[in-house]
Amino acid sequence: MGSKFTVSAVLPASPQEVYDAWLDSKEHSAMTGGTARISARVGTDFEAWDGYIQGRNLELEVGRRIVQSWRTSEFAQDQEDSRVEITLQPTDQGTRLTLVHSNLPENQKEQYRQGWRDNYFQPMKQYFRRPEQS
Repeated sequence: MGSKFTVSAVLPASPQEVYDAWLDSKEHSAMTGGTARISARVGTDFEAWDGYIQGRNLELEVGRRIVQSWRTSEFAQDQEDSRVEITLQPTDQGTRLTLVHSNLPENQKEQYRQGWRDNYFQPMKQYFRRPEQS
């Protein structure tokens, strides 16, 4: 059994907007800055960050939850996929995205924890930022 961590962020968008963007190739690419190929269907494979990330959609609850198998090109070939579970909860500021990443090698845990913050949460906050109302 591998290592596990939880990270979260509040995004200025509805849970449905975040869910839809995560599972749409064009929007996922736009919000992260890396090319993605993904769909909103259970059992389909996906790639993100120009092929650096690969996985499969395992469970989907529309607007609420996404569970994926997940690996990067840094995983050893014989290494099991890790698991990413994303929950989306409405807040007064938008959506609290909570991500639990499990089955990771201990020596990669901190790298990926920081990677979610730098390569997903920060760009997503910018992507969903609403223009100031004048």
